[in-house]
Amino acid sequence: MKLLVCAKQVPDTNEVKIDPVKGTLIRDGVPSILNPDDANALEAALQIKDANPGTTVSVITMGPPQATMMLKECLAMGADEAFLLSDRAFGGADTCATSTTIAAGIKKVGDVDIIFAGRQAIDGDTAQVGPQVAQRLGIPVVTYVQDVKIGDGKVTVQRQLEDGYEVIEVKTPCLLTAVKELNEPRYMSIYNIIDGCKKEIPSWNHEDVNLDPADCGLNASPTQVFRSFTPQPKGKGEMLSGSVSEVSKLLVEKLSEKHLI
Repeated sequence: MKLLVCAKQVPDTNEVKIDPVKGTLIRDGVPSILNPDDANALEAALQIKDANPGTTVSVITMGPPQATMMLKECLAMGADEAFLLSDRAFGGADTCATSTTIAAGIKKVGDVDIIFAGRQAIDGDTAQVGPQVAQRLGIPVVTYVQDVKIGDGKVTVQRQLEDGYEVIEVKTPCLLTAVKELNEPRYMSIYNIIDGCKKEIPSWNHEDVNLDPADCGLNASPTQVFRSFTPQPKGKGEMLSGSVSEVSKLLVEKLSEKHLI
């Protein structure tokens, strides 16, 4: 069985600061990490590999050259190979253009039985890329997966809902997006860290995956982010104390002052 995980290198949101003047994100000096939901997706693939001898796990990402370090981390967790999609032509991509590029990379890897992806990335929170990749590949997709069982060329999953879950059976090849409740990602092992550092990670540009520059990156992005900022904080709330009748009277007076009643 051949499994593939779509991963993304994202800024560590615990370290992100806001420029007090411009109100924009300060990205300089912010460490990058493996997207948390993608770590759950990788762990799901690795667990299937552990239970099924002969299974291989590949990881693919789109990003700048430094994303190689994140891929090395995936190899250190137990992945067998990794691929980097990196090209100036890919820059400025929204979810639509990103999914086009990743799907092209997956086609180059070839013959994948199950594709795993995180539910969403913490730097965008769109939850769009996984389903869009499946659509471009023409394969079924199940999102918000909290449990996976493999057997007889099909996959049975639990899809998380707000008030429970639904059980879905899907044929392979397919794409599944993982939620954090699916598992607890494993730590890197010393052996895999050493082995992963020795492995070469191919870097593919738009020509390697047969993409026209007009079909990827900013050129193919119908949506663009012009500015990121935090909204102005709301004013402090005011606590009213006293008896029920006193608080009620005071509340009516304050609402009247603001012309709300």
